[in-house]
Amino acid sequence: MLARALRGLAAAGLAALLAACGTVHQPALRIDHSIQAKSQDSRVSVIVLHYTVAGNAAALDILSRGNVSSHYLITDAPTPHVYQLVDENRRAWHAGVSSWYGRSDLNASSIGIEIVNRGPLGDGRWAPYSRAQIATLTTLLHGIIRRHQIKPFNIVGHSDIAPQRKTDPGPAFPWAQLARAGIGRWYDADQARQYRLRFEQEGLPPIDWVQRQLRRVGYDVPDSGRLDPATRRVIAAFQMHYRPADYSGEPDAETLGILQALP
Repeated sequence: MLARALRGLAAAGLAALLAACGTVHQPALRIDHSIQAKSQDSRVSVIVLHYTVAGNAAALDILSRGNVSSHYLITDAPTPHVYQLVDENRRAWHAGVSSWYGRSDLNASSIGIEIVNRGPLGDGRWAPYSRAQIATLTTLLHGIIRRHQIKPFNIVGHSDIAPQRKTDPGPAFPWAQLARAGIGRWYDADQARQYRLRFEQEGLPPIDWVQRQLRRVGYDVPDSGRLDPATRRVIAAFQMHYRPADYSGEPDAETLGILQALP
């Protein structure tokens, strides 16, 4: 009995010794933040604008509890309310399968803003955005642009980065008004008019030229040399942004004049 007890004590002691040997006592880590590298910038380089289709309550529920999210949600009437649902330094799930200037996985480098708006109403009609919503959005965008040094050409709609499957924020969205407020990319109207007149007089360029020009300004477009359905959808997305009065997807002289005038 005594021998058995001694063997038990010896085993316990050995186990304790082994446990002690396996414990590594690391010193507290001290990180010096006094010097910051000059060569750095924000991880955020793109802003993507969306409409919700759903109303205020449903949109908030979907974006906060579903499998999709955005950094910000702007509600509609009577007074727009701005929810920040995801920190700007974290990834929100809003862009999906997308591409801009050849870059994919835009969730990793973008800020998503959802605006409560019904979108397409049928019969070619689209729900308008309220003046208060656009004023609120303008203020929000100015702050984000300043914080992250966003380039004008990287302020886009969901339809710009995913033209094969998305139409938001739609042709009712006032891109020209934002441009007048110093937000986003726009074209010189006189240049666009001169190019349009040239195309009307000399004829339209071939489709491979149109596809190259669309790629030049960021769009993911087929390299087919044909006016195929996918290319038409990209042209329609471009028109929704820059010529929303007609977004048929037809590469007419006015559309191509704007395209060539776009920086």
